[in-house]
Amino acid sequence: QVQLVESGGGLVQTGGSLNLSCSASGSISRITRINVMGWYKQVPGEERELVAFLGTTGATFLANYAQGRFSISRDDDKNTVYLQMNSLRPEDTAAYVCNVKGVFAPPTYYPDSWGQGTQVTVSS
Repeated sequence: QVQLVESGGGLVQTGGSLNLSCSASGSISRITRINVMGWYKQVPGEERELVAFLGTTGATFLANYAQGRFSISRDDDKNTVYLQMNSLRPEDTAAYVCNVKGVFAPPTYYPDSWGQGTQVTVSS
C-alpha cells in the first residue's frame, strides 16, 4: 500500500500562512511515478471537498476560494506535494487530507490513496 505522511498544520491567526506537505512511500516497493497529487478539505459534518491538485503534466486545479491565496507544488524526487496557504481565513479551518492517484510502485499500481489529514485552525 501507499503510505502518506502529512505535516505542516497548526493554529494560526487570520492572515497567517502555513505550508502543508505530504510525502508518499510504498510499503513494499519503491514508488516510481505518481500521476496526481492533491489536497482535500474536510470539515466535520460536511462532504470532503477538493482544494487543489497537480498532475505530472502540470495540470493544476485550485478551488475558487483558494485562488490567489494557495499554491500547490510537488517534488517528484521526494514524492512530496506541498500546499502553501497564505492569507488564511477562519473559514479555511478544516482537516486537510492528502490524496494521490495513479501511483506506480512496480509491480503494483495503486489507483487512489488517502492520508490521515492535518488540522488547520485559523483564529479570528
